[in-house]
Amino acid sequence: MSETAEGSVVITHDVGLHARPSVKLTKLAKGFTSSLEIAGAAEGPWIDAKSIVKVMALKAKQHSTLFVRAAGVDAEAAVAAVVDLVRRDFDEAGDGH
Repeated sequence: MSETAEGSVVITHDVGLHARPSVKLTKLAKGFTSSLEIAGAAEGPWIDAKSIVKVMALKAKQHSTLFVRAAGVDAEAAVAAVVDLVRRDFDEAGDGH
């Protein structure tokens, strides 16, 4: 059964959705069966979270809200995982950059 899910999270990472965070986000997104999209505004435009080129082109800044939506068998888990990754500062807190 297909499901849909959506959520949002504020980007706290000091450089926003830059190269390394973008790579981590797309790598995570590719681990899910569901289609996964992100946007810098609730009304879009929505982009494929599994495309590194598109994610980096979004250029989401620190303190901006990232909107996440997914559709598919693991949609809830996919949205929760992306939101959690952003909340964890892309696992880069305290790495000295």
